[in-house]
Amino acid sequence: MSNVILTVALAREGSVGKPTLETLGEARRLADATGGRVVAAAIGGGAASAVETLGRHGADEVLVFEPAGVGPYNLEAFSACVVKAVAEVAPAYVLAPATCHGKEVAAHAAAALHAGLASDVVELCVSDGALTAVRPTYSGKVRATVAACGGASVPAFATLRPNVFSLAGPVDGRTAASRAVDVEVPAGACRVRLVETKRTQAGAVDLGEARVIVSGGRGMKGPENFHLLESLAGVLGGAVGATRMVVDLGWVGHDMQVGQTGKIVNPELYIAVGISGAIQHLVGMQTSRTIVAINSNAEAPIFKVADYGIVGDAFEVLPALTEELRQVLAPVGV
Repeated sequence: MSNVILTVALAREGSVGKPTLETLGEARRLADATGGRVVAAAIGGGAASAVETLGRHGADEVLVFEPAGVGPYNLEAFSACVVKAVAEVAPAYVLAPATCHGKEVAAHAAAALHAGLASDVVELCVSDGALTAVRPTYSGKVRATVAACGGASVPAFATLRPNVFSLAGPVDGRTAASRAVDVEVPAGACRVRLVETKRTQAGAVDLGEARVIVSGGRGMKGPENFHLLESLAGVLGGAVGATRMVVDLGWVGHDMQVGQTGKIVNPELYIAVGISGAIQHLVGMQTSRTIVAINSNAEAPIFKVADYGIVGDAFEVLPALTEELRQVLAPVGV
């Protein structure tokens, strides 16, 4: 069996995100434990610019794919790049971040190769050459241990949940060999095209990479009150999230939704304000390292998963908490 672990690194404007580097770090850990090596498939516009970063974070070799004429993202084209990378290095395992695009590309490529895929995993190990993964199921109520099936010529695939695996620090002076790989995408093969990309406001922290998230529910009573969440998040250097109900009401955009049909997040600190704690929301945030709930209803289900709870009016608690934290954190420059 091959001793190569292939990681999928989807580049955007020449850089890769934190979930990709976490996946690369886990690949490095597994490779070191099994005497293997790590190859990263850098895919997308400006992917060559990510080679140095990928090398410093653990890649031994980087295959650079910059398919022409497909725009910043295209499922079929990017999946074809992963299939080509598998043919190039014959890996035992293929790891990708469980981001929106990462999950999509990994699933498409695994299906094309008739390979097994463990999705959204939170633990990985290799035993007797088999890739074993732990993943949440039944809305996070149960953790299932599964074996991702591979074979002599077919790798096992897995996508790794962001903010769960340790981010290995970059090693100064560590480099990776790199080479450009051409992949032919037949005309008409790309059935979907990216029409438009809408950016979040400048300086906004992405939910998937935020260390601190302050989320609001229907208890915020209206979009005009979300500035209270933004102020607290600003003091803590975090991002603002929301429940599905808030998104459905049109108070905020879907990019801020945390939950089963939104984003799965795992920050160091999650502050839930005016959120009752429906299971669909808990699925998206209950693995956060520390959870603080602020709710006027002492019987709200959110308190069952919270490490700390404040029973009180959010419109009184938030300004006081924000000001107190501002005073405490300002001297240390947080």
